Amino acid sequence: MAKEQKQDIVVGLDLGTTKVCTIIGEQDDDGQVHIIGVGTTPSTGLRKGSVVNIEQTIASIKKSVQDAERMAGVEISSVYAGVAGGHIKGLNSRGVIAVSRKDKEITGDDRERVIEAAQAIAIPLDREIIHVIPQEYIVDDQDGIKNPVGMSGVRLEAEVHVVTGAVTSVQNIVRSVERAGFHVADIILQPLASSEAILSADEKELGVVLIDIGGGTTDIAVFINGSLWHTGIITLGGQLVTSDVAVGLRTPNTEAESIKLQYGCSYTAMVKEEEEIAVPGVGGRPDRRMPRRVLSEIIEARMEEIFELVGAELKKHGFEDRIPAGAVITGGASLMEGTAELAEKILQLPVRIGSPKRVGGLTDVVSNPSYSTAVGLVLMGMQSQQPRDGKRSAMMSGDAFGNILTRMKKWFGDSI
Repeated sequence: MAKEQKQDIVVGLDLGTTKVCTIIGEQDDDGQVHIIGVGTTPSTGLRKGSVVNIEQTIASIKKSVQDAERMAGVEISSVYAGVAGGHIKGLNSRGVIAVSRKDKEITGDDRERVIEAAQAIAIPLDREIIHVIPQEYIVDDQDGIKNPVGMSGVRLEAEVHVVTGAVTSVQNIVRSVERAGFHVADIILQPLASSEAILSADEKELGVVLIDIGGGTTDIAVFINGSLWHTGIITLGGQLVTSDVAVGLRTPNTEAESIKLQYGCSYTAMVKEEEEIAVPGVGGRPDRRMPRRVLSEIIEARMEEIFELVGAELKKHGFEDRIPAGAVITGGASLMEGTAELAEKILQLPVRIGSPKRVGGLTDVVSNPSYSTAVGLVLMGMQSQQPRDGKRSAMMSGDAFGNILTRMKKWFGDSI
């Protein structure tokens, strides 16, 4: 499929468990990103962030992209694809090198070398590094440095966060997009993309945890001193809440999803005793009336479990007292009433619901937590195209994410 795509256009492709979302963004002369196209279609080929039916995934990608193209009035050829799922693992690492120049001035090459040293870690053969994200640099025991280039020193260290994924899971995402007729410009961790769309610089600097509750997984990203320090994936999400509602109320899954979105509340204490809802029957049985509190109790039990697992993850890695900015919740499940209140009760942190910002254009469409990842993919794609020191930006260059072609050659062999 030979298509020409304008250089100032970037496309984010969010491959989720319940939906596939395509967002097309265009950058103006002032650097402002405008959303010009949105396409969303139900996802039937993925489960917990991983492809389980490649043909259904391809069909969903095609439909989503076509809808976005139609809205934007443009043709696209490449996308920035999100990756998530239970196979994603994150860890912190450190690299150390001696500065190479005689005058001891640190260069861009030194920065690249220390990042390479930091990512030289032992990982299983079935896993591959997806991202290497610098946290800070240390020059001769002086820490807290964000960019060491131009400084003087004899010893350069780098603290980095390394994200790895299962080779086959990432292969299947890349293959699905390629077979749908589109080039993968790069792959980006979904909670990292979401953070770009909804977190402020002040929150990242002070210390904050992003909780992205999607359909199949809940993604966690902890930022401290402006850098990513932890990523985690919990294989529970909004789809399981829907299943609980379907079983608990004895109603079809499609109706359960509608009831959850319209009447759902994550915190039963907020529901009045006298409130009632209509519940469609199964197999032609008549509708039933029941207290809304029954629905809320079902939802609260599952959401409470999710937030307790998030709290356990933070405590396990020692971050529960290092995030004074609190938690920012996003994703489709965050739309339910009472979600922030329940999270505050369980996590004992200040909580807000995060929606995409920093974009213009179709803001009335994308100002919704369920679009956070796709908008973030567009923003990070735009950053990758901004030159820095004659190279791609730090967000997508070797000191953050390896080039997609290089990684794909490792995954698929030198045949590509």
